[in-house]
Amino acid sequence: MVLIFAESPRGNLKKAAFEAVTYGKKVADLLGTSCIALTLGAVKDAGELGRYGAGRVLNAADPAFNNFDSQTYAGAIADVAKSNGATVIITSHTSSGKSVAGRLAVRLGAGLVSGVNSLPEVNGGNLRVKKSVFSGKAVAEYEITSPVKVVSLMGNAVKPEVSGDPVSVEAVSANAGAGRIRVKEVKTQEGRVPLPEAEIVVSAGRGMKDPSNWGIVEELAETLGATTACSRPVADSHWRPHNEHVGQTGIAIRPNLYIAIGISGAIQHLAGVNNSKVIVVINKDSEAPFFKAADYGVVGDLFEVVPRLNAALKKFKAAH
Repeated sequence: MVLIFAESPRGNLKKAAFEAVTYGKKVADLLGTSCIALTLGAVKDAGELGRYGAGRVLNAADPAFNNFDSQTYAGAIADVAKSNGATVIITSHTSSGKSVAGRLAVRLGAGLVSGVNSLPEVNGGNLRVKKSVFSGKAVAEYEITSPVKVVSLMGNAVKPEVSGDPVSVEAVSANAGAGRIRVKEVKTQEGRVPLPEAEIVVSAGRGMKDPSNWGIVEELAETLGATTACSRPVADSHWRPHNEHVGQTGIAIRPNLYIAIGISGAIQHLAGVNNSKVIVVINKDSEAPFFKAADYGVVGDLFEVVPRLNAALKKFKAAH
């Protein structure tokens, strides 16, 4: 049986959960077995996971799970996995999923591969999975030979697919053990898609010259329905918040479209974004390293190019 831990931050299912369940259903089909999704804490509309392939949806609603604690979450998931005979456990490759996956592997004596980006191949009782390595410059293949297997799925590696109908949520108890973390306050940013889940990202760097110029970037992002990001020098200069910093030392992303404005493309930045499906670079320096990684490039003054691009996109959207 394949068990998917479906994350529900603040009680809401996000895109990452639907991706994980879609992936889990496909893995279950390859193995000829069933697919079960598990949610923890108070969750809205958990039965919707059935639409993405979960044959059953379980919920452990203990209030102790309303705030994330990797120790108690791992204990609960491991307990449910054992009681249901799960041989494959799937988490999302988010900060929460990553912190749980390692603990799960230890508790279950399982082999773990984090950050997988494609469906596995079945080799007898083993699974062969692939992931990007060396900052996305190569792909490595791993074979998990242990009886129980744990994998975390990269964001945007699969597209959520509706393949069924909502199901009734089954209440379960999970022996998680006592946690050692006490959450006193939670502060979150609302109103936009988190960077790891974003399909379109508009990012800018020091070429913006001053934080007061960021309005054209935000306008373009609003037109595209995109999430905004920035390079490390911009975050270090406090032009933008650090939660927008993408790159090797920031957040690694893999959107369908990444637009880089006024960013030279240092290797540390490229390491965090080079798994994007399409990269568009706007820079007045034709020798900027980013152009070597770009699918499309515009050499020009960003203060002229970006407003004209935004106007053209608005015109296109109005006509369609």
